[in-house]
Amino acid sequence: MKLRNKITAICFGIFSFAGTAQNNDLKLWYDKPAAIWNEALPLGNGRLGAMVFGDPAVERLQLNEETIWAGSPNSNAHSKSLKALPIVRQLIFDGKFDEAQELATQDIMSQTNDGMPYQTFGSVYISFAGHQKYTDYYRDLDISNATAKVKYKVNGVEFTREILTAFSDQVIVVKLTASQPGQITCNVFMNSPIDKTVASTEGNQIILSGLGTNFEGVKGKVKFQGRLSAKNKGGEINASNGVLSINKADEVTLYISIATNFKNYKDISGDEIAKSKEFLAKAVVKDFETIKKDHVAHYQKYFNRVSFDLGTNELAKKPTNERIRDFSKQFDPQLASLYFQFGRYLLISSSQPGGQPANLQGIWNDMVTPPWDSKYTTNINAEMNYWPAEVTNLSEMHEPFIQMAKELSVTGAETAKMMYNANGWVLHHNTDIWRVTAPVDSAASGMWPTGGAWVSQDLWERYLYTGDKNYLKEIYPVMKGAADFFLDFMIIDPNTGYLVVVPSSSPENTHAGGTGKATIASGTTMDNQLVFDLFTNVIKASKIVSPDENYIKKIKEALAKMPPMKVGKHSQLQEWQEDWDNPEDKHRHVSHLYGLFPSNQISPIKTPELFEAAKNSLNYRGDESTGWSMGWKVCWWARLLDGDHAYKLLQDQLHLVTAEQRKGGGTYPNMLDAHQPFQIDGNFGCTAGIAEMLMQSQEDAIQLLPALPSVWKNGNIKGLVTRGGFVIDMMWENNKVFMLKIHSKIGGNCRLRLENKLVTEHFTYVSRDGRQASSPQLLGAPIYDTYKSRPEKGINIRKAKGKNPNPLFYDVEVKKPIIAKEAKLPKVELPKYNEYDIEMKAGQTFTFYGN
Repeated sequence: MKLRNKITAICFGIFSFAGTAQNNDLKLWYDKPAAIWNEALPLGNGRLGAMVFGDPAVERLQLNEETIWAGSPNSNAHSKSLKALPIVRQLIFDGKFDEAQELATQDIMSQTNDGMPYQTFGSVYISFAGHQKYTDYYRDLDISNATAKVKYKVNGVEFTREILTAFSDQVIVVKLTASQPGQITCNVFMNSPIDKTVASTEGNQIILSGLGTNFEGVKGKVKFQGRLSAKNKGGEINASNGVLSINKADEVTLYISIATNFKNYKDISGDEIAKSKEFLAKAVVKDFETIKKDHVAHYQKYFNRVSFDLGTNELAKKPTNERIRDFSKQFDPQLASLYFQFGRYLLISSSQPGGQPANLQGIWNDMVTPPWDSKYTTNINAEMNYWPAEVTNLSEMHEPFIQMAKELSVTGAETAKMMYNANGWVLHHNTDIWRVTAPVDSAASGMWPTGGAWVSQDLWERYLYTGDKNYLKEIYPVMKGAADFFLDFMIIDPNTGYLVVVPSSSPENTHAGGTGKATIASGTTMDNQLVFDLFTNVIKASKIVSPDENYIKKIKEALAKMPPMKVGKHSQLQEWQEDWDNPEDKHRHVSHLYGLFPSNQISPIKTPELFEAAKNSLNYRGDESTGWSMGWKVCWWARLLDGDHAYKLLQDQLHLVTAEQRKGGGTYPNMLDAHQPFQIDGNFGCTAGIAEMLMQSQEDAIQLLPALPSVWKNGNIKGLVTRGGFVIDMMWENNKVFMLKIHSKIGGNCRLRLENKLVTEHFTYVSRDGRQASSPQLLGAPIYDTYKSRPEKGINIRKAKGKNPNPLFYDVEVKKPIIAKEAKLPKVELPKYNEYDIEMKAGQTFTFYGN
C-alpha cells in the first residue's frame, strides 16, 4: 500500500508539473549570429526591450523604452465633421459610395495628424578586437527564465555573454565572462538614429540623452536618457568621450538604465535624468546573480502557471530557424509547444502592470518611423495582442490594455462631442500613447467608429474569466460610455429600416469583396456584431453593478431595431448588408467573422446556418495570408471544431520568412510574426488559437479538446483558465481525455463538455521510467506498478441538465439570420458529447479520469 501511495504521488506530480521537465526545450537557439534585426532575439521587462544580435566581434543590443514616442500630448479631433456627417450619410444611402468616401476623407478624417510613431532609443555596441574569427558558436533565448546567452571560442578561449532585462531592477544587464583570466578587452558605446541625441561621459558612466522627434506638426517633447556603467573583476575600466573602455578584465557586468519624462498621456513633466540615475544607482550595488535571481522569480511567477507538452523528439537538436523552415514537412510537436509558450513569453515581456500596453510590435522597434508607426490599431491588432491574456493564465498582463481603455474613454468623449455631437465616447481604428481618437488616414480604412465597442468587449471578457465585481464596477462606466455613443450615433437606414452605424467600413476591405461597389457603407456585419455584443454586455453589467430599468429598456429597443446577420447567394456570411461578397476575394481581413471569434454569436449548436456560412466565408478567403491574419484563422478553425485545419494554418504560420526564401506572411527566424514586416499580433493570435484548439468556454460549458489535431494524439497541458475562473490541467491519450484536474478560483457550477465519459476513479499503469497510461498497451514498456485512484471527498458530478446556472457562462440569443434563396447550407454534423455539472467552492480542486 505504501508503494502504491508513493507511485500515486509520483504520477500526480508528473501530471501536475508536466512542463517543468521541458525547460531545456524552452529555448530558441542558433548556430550563427543575427545578421539582420529579424534574426535578433527579443528580451523585455514590459518597460525596456532589447534585441540581442550576438555578433562576437561587435555585439549590438538594440534598445527600446516603452514611452519614447514622437510628438507630445495632443488631440486630433475637430468640428469640421459636423457639417459633413449628414451629407456623407445621405450619399451612402443614395448609393454614391465614391462621393461619400471622398467627402469623408476630406472633411471627417483628421485635419491635423494621424497619430505619433513609437520610436527606438538606439543601440549599445560592445566591440571586441580580434573576435572576427571564432568557432563553436551558440546563441539562445531561454524563455523558461527570460535570459539570452551567447557563447563562442577565439584562440581556444571560450567567451560567454548573458543578457537580461531585469523585471525587478528595471535595468538591462550584461555579464561578460571568459574561460581564462584577463581576456575581456572591449569598447562600449551607445548611439541612436534619432537626430536630437547627445553622447557624454559622467565619471565612469557613459550617457546618451535625446528628444523624441517632431511629427506631422506636433512638437516632439519626450525627453529620454540612457546611462551605462560597468563593474569589473580584474583589469581596468576607463570612460571618456562617450566610450567605456575595458582592458584585460576577468569578468565584467554592464548595467544599462533608460528613463523618460513621460508620466501619463497628458503629463510629460517627469525628470528623465533623475529617474535614469536612480534606476542605475539601485542596480549597480547588486551583482549579476542577485539581479538574475530576482528577475527569474518575477518572470516565472507568471510563466510557470502554464506548461504544455506534446512529446519529445530529436528535432530540438536543430537550430530553431531550421525547425521553422521544416515545420510543414516534418512532425515537430516540441516546436508547436515552444511557439505557444513564446507567445506567453512575449506578452509577459511587453505588457507589465503599471506600464503601457503592447503596441503593434510589442516593445521591440529599431526605427524612428516604423511601419504603421507601431501604434495601437484597434480594428483587430491591439485587441488580438490580449487574446492569450486570460486563457493562458496571464490576467495581470491585461492591466495596461484596461488602463488604456479608461484613458481612451476620456479622450474619446471629447472627440464624440466635437466631431459628432454625441454623448459617450468614440474610438476609430487607431490610437497612440497620447490616446488620440479621431479617424486617421483615409476614409477607406479609417472611417470606422466602432473601436470603443471592441475594446469594451475585451473588458467584459476579463470579467467573465475573473468574476471580479469590483473590477466590473471600474470598467462599467467605460462600457456604458461606449454604448451611449452608439445610442446617439446610430440612425435608421431608410433603405432597410434598420438601425445602423453609418458611415463606417468593414476593416480594411477597401473593395467590397472585390466588387468595387463600396468602401464606406451602412450597417456592416462587423459593426452590427460589435454593437450587439456591447449592448448585450452592458445590459448584463448594469444589472450587476448599476441597475437602471429605463436605460436597459432603451438599449433593448435599439437592439430590436438592428439588422440580423445574413447568408448570401454564395452560401457565405455576408460582410455587408448587401450581397456584395466575391468568392475570389482573398483579403487578409475577414472582419465579419468577429461573431465567430472572439465573440460567440456564431455557434454550431445555436446558429448552425451561420456556423456553416462562416465556414464558407473562411474557405473562400483561403488559408495563407499575412501573419496576424493566419493567427486569427487558427482561432476561427478551432471555433469551427476543425483541429486539422487549424493545425494546417499553424503550419502556414510557422513557415520561415527570410529575404531569400519567402515573401508574405509567416514567421521570421527569431520566431516573431511576419506580416510582413514584423507585427507581434500574429504571435499572440496563434497562442490564443492553440489554447482554443485544446479548450473552449465561450458558451454555456467548458469544452475539452474541441479541435484537437489528429497529429497531437497524446499530450498534456497545465494551467489554462476558463470563463468562470476554473483552471484546467488535462492529459489526453489517443485524442481522448485521460486525466483532468479542475481548480476553482471563485466557486460556482462547472459544466464540462467532452466526447468521452468522466469517472472519479481509474486504474492507471506506470512504466519503469515513470510514464503512466490507462492501459499497458499504450505504454509499450515493462509495467512498474498499477494503482486505482481514490476519488476526492465532496465531488458531486452529475449529468448536465438545462441552462448552466453559472452566470459567467452564457448563451447568446442572436436574431434569426436572413438566408438567400440560392444558399445551400449542409446540416452541421457534431460528435456526440457528454456533459457534466460539478458544483465547486472557491479553492476546491477535483480530479477526474476519462473512460
